[in-house]
Amino acid sequence: MIDSHAHLDSARYDDDREAMLERAYAAGVRGILSIGIGDGPETMHRALELARAYAGRESIPVIYVTAGVHPHEAKLADEAALVKLDSLLNVPEVLACGEIGLDYFYEHSDREVQKTVFGRQMEIAAGRRKPIVIHCRPSDGSSDAWDDTLAMLDRDWKATGLGGILHCFTGEWEHARRAMDMGFLISFAGNVTFPKAQPIRDVMAQVPLEKMLIETDAPFLAPTPNRGKRNEPAWVARVAERAGEVKGIAAEEAALRTAGNFERFFGLAGRK
Repeated sequence: MIDSHAHLDSARYDDDREAMLERAYAAGVRGILSIGIGDGPETMHRALELARAYAGRESIPVIYVTAGVHPHEAKLADEAALVKLDSLLNVPEVLACGEIGLDYFYEHSDREVQKTVFGRQMEIAAGRRKPIVIHCRPSDGSSDAWDDTLAMLDRDWKATGLGGILHCFTGEWEHARRAMDMGFLISFAGNVTFPKAQPIRDVMAQVPLEKMLIETDAPFLAPTPNRGKRNEPAWVARVAERAGEVKGIAAEEAALRTAGNFERFFGLAGRK
C-alpha cells in the first residue's frame, strides 16, 4: 500500500514517530507521501528533513515529499515564503506542490488572498514542472470552493499537462470528472469509511480504479473503527478495504492497484 497523504511532521507524532512508521511498514505500507506544509510557510521544509532522516531505513516505508502553503496559511505567504517554495520544488525528492487550494469552510485566510496565493503557487509549480496536491473544502451546503478551484485549474493549470491529486475527496461526481479530465487522480481518505459518507462512496464507485488513490490524512480523519483517535498511516488499510468493497474486489487488489497508480503518476519505477 501507499498512503498518498499524511502529515508525518505533525507534533502529534513527536513521542513515537519511528514506532508509528514501523507500524505502517508492518501493516503493509511501503510508501507515504509526507505533506510539506508544516505549521505554515516557515516550517514547510520539515517534511523533507524528516524524509532524509529516515531514508534507507529498514522496516520503515519510503517517505516521499511535497511542499506548499495550505490555504489556511495563505495570509502568511509573503514573497520570502514563495521563494522558499520555489527552492524546495527544485529539490528532486520533492515530488509535488501541496497541499494547496481553497478552503471556504474555515476561511482562516480571506478568500481573495487564498485565490491569489493558490495562483502564485501554481505558477511556481509549473515553472518547476511539478504536479499539485489540491485541498478543496466549500462552505456548508455549497459548491463555492469547488466552483472556484476548478475554474482556476481550468484557466491556470490544465494547459501545463502536469495534473495532480485531489486529496481527501468529498466533492460530487462532476467535480471528480472535471478534474480527471485535467489529469488528476482522486484520493479517498478515512472519512470514506464513516457511516454517513455514502455520497463519497457513491463517487468512489464511479471513479475508475486506475484514477484512484488511498490516503489517511494522518493524524486527522481516523477511519472506522478508530474514528476520533489520532490517525496514522497503518490505518490506510481500512481505506483499502472499503475501496475493495465499493469496487467489488479484494482489499489486497485495491491496495496494489492504487499503489501502482501512485508510482506511475510520479514516475517512481526503479527509484525505491
